[in-house]
Amino acid sequence: MAKKRPQTKGKPHITSGAEGDFPVVGAREPCPCGSGRRYKACHGRAAAHAVTELVQRPFEGLVGEGDWIALRELVPAATVELTLKDGLPEGVPSVTLATVLPMAWPALRREDGLVLIGLQNDTPSGDLSRDLADTLLRALEAEPGNPVQARRAPSEGPRLQDVLDPKGAFEPVVHTGFEFWVPDSENASADVTASLERANAAAIPTVKLTGVDSAYWCETPEKNHLRWVMPHPEEKLLDALARLHAAGRSSLGEGTRLVGSFRAHGLTVPVWDLPSATRAEDIEKPAAEFAERLAEALASDAPLTADERRARGGLTNRQVTLS
Repeated sequence: MAKKRPQTKGKPHITSGAEGDFPVVGAREPCPCGSGRRYKACHGRAAAHAVTELVQRPFEGLVGEGDWIALRELVPAATVELTLKDGLPEGVPSVTLATVLPMAWPALRREDGLVLIGLQNDTPSGDLSRDLADTLLRALEAEPGNPVQARRAPSEGPRLQDVLDPKGAFEPVVHTGFEFWVPDSENASADVTASLERANAAAIPTVKLTGVDSAYWCETPEKNHLRWVMPHPEEKLLDALARLHAAGRSSLGEGTRLVGSFRAHGLTVPVWDLPSATRAEDIEKPAAEFAERLAEALASDAPLTADERRARGGLTNRQVTLS
């Protein structure tokens, strides 16, 4: 049987290290501060709050916020080359953000030194930006050929906004599969090969539109969709969408329909159903024309009419929150 930790009076004993400044005790053990209470009922409350407090817009202030959200929530296979504020360390030819990595690794430093960071992993705190920055910095120091495991980032550690060049471009490249994981997929390990096959089989065909920002066409068995991450304030955007919907101007062409929206990382993502025959290139012009109509509707401050209020109610009733 393990011995109980002795209680100590006075200053709390805090362990600093890889997981930040958190007492290393179990939730039901005596709090290291010596209060006599269990840790979860004493200083554990503050630690739990620090881990679970949700940052609503973790990518706010980054170039391409809408595309960060799309790659996190919508796009199966994509990569973006990142530009670091302080430049690349010696031996690291580039840093690439990827939607998913093999075996769901948070990060990987390949044998050639290239660093890959996974975006769609579960993270241990409510600040996705801080967790990703911590993973990135550890990956830069990892030995080539090794993955980087998840951990709780230090509570005062840097965020992506501190690490990435604010003037660097963010230009996603959408892939049909995950062969970008390894430079020589034919000679990959059995585990990586199996993970690659599973990921490729599950990937939904997706294309990024070129004429508007952060809009992604995808193909599903029954119908296709356009999912468009928009940067506008939610209430203003919903009013504008309602104005267009009530006026019969919210579609993207014959057979298309604005079906609702969802929230993701603080932004709103309207969704359109498209006929299965509608390809990504077919929706480029209609999407650009819709962007012009939306800009006009966003500029209006007139009160919503009865029809527009009903349209808005229909849109909000179908709204869900992903994060």
